[in-house]
Amino acid sequence: MSEQKNSTPSLPVLLGVMGDPIAHSKSPAMHNAALQAAGANGIYMPLHVRPEQLESAIRGIVALGYRGVNVTIPHKEQVMQYLDVIDESARLIGAVNTIVNEEGKLIGYNTDGIGYVRSLKEEAVPELAGKRIVVLGAGGAARGVIYALALEKPERISILNRTADRAVALASDLRAHGLGDITGGGMEEAAAVLASADIVINTTAAGMHPHVDDVPVDPALIRAGAAVSDLIYNPLETRLLREAKQRGCIVHGGLGMFIYQGAVAFEHWLGIPAPVETMRRAVLDSF
Repeated sequence: MSEQKNSTPSLPVLLGVMGDPIAHSKSPAMHNAALQAAGANGIYMPLHVRPEQLESAIRGIVALGYRGVNVTIPHKEQVMQYLDVIDESARLIGAVNTIVNEEGKLIGYNTDGIGYVRSLKEEAVPELAGKRIVVLGAGGAARGVIYALALEKPERISILNRTADRAVALASDLRAHGLGDITGGGMEEAAAVLASADIVINTTAAGMHPHVDDVPVDPALIRAGAAVSDLIYNPLETRLLREAKQRGCIVHGGLGMFIYQGAVAFEHWLGIPAPVETMRRAVLDSF
């Protein structure tokens, strides 16, 4: 009688993104293309999770054997209370967008800021050390971006926000963590602050579809030759970037941040380099 070999097929790597709503997300198209390009047996699924279902959904990561998930609006802050470990940068930022399941222990990371800085350096400004940076907006997106920028040792970071108190509070909080010369103020200071800026970054929703004619600040205040970056990726080129380009500025759109935050998450889950160009093509094709 011939001996029969026992062979257990390897289970697919289960990944997904939790949000409410979630049908619009480009993450499944991007990550499934990445999995295929990397030769990984896996699937990445959109997971519609309402706020009242969040705790049960997080427990389900372990119960169902997910390797990890991304977390998007409106769960990035609330999810932190259900995790076992929170990465230092995610704790300081106050939000988690990536969860890794390490044998039942759920670890929370924030890849938004580091993904943004990787994109900015790859696509527009290779060296950030010593630069004078102006960040427009003081919300959650700004916090993650500023944290990651500060690690690059710029000369200073100035935060401008419609509500000056919010910018001042954010700057004070980040300075308290030893992150360098960070100041906050109102948009009425824009002319003076932008005149000497090397890099201007929009983290507000001004210019996002469908309000494509909005700008966060008058582009004429930005000096020619500065780099202008916008976190918005729909449209791919905002009015701010279009007018900055006409002024001779280097421009950088938000698509790269979305791709690179996904790439960093992919590397956390699979432990291999992410196929960034495949991910970029997949997102562009999904529009």
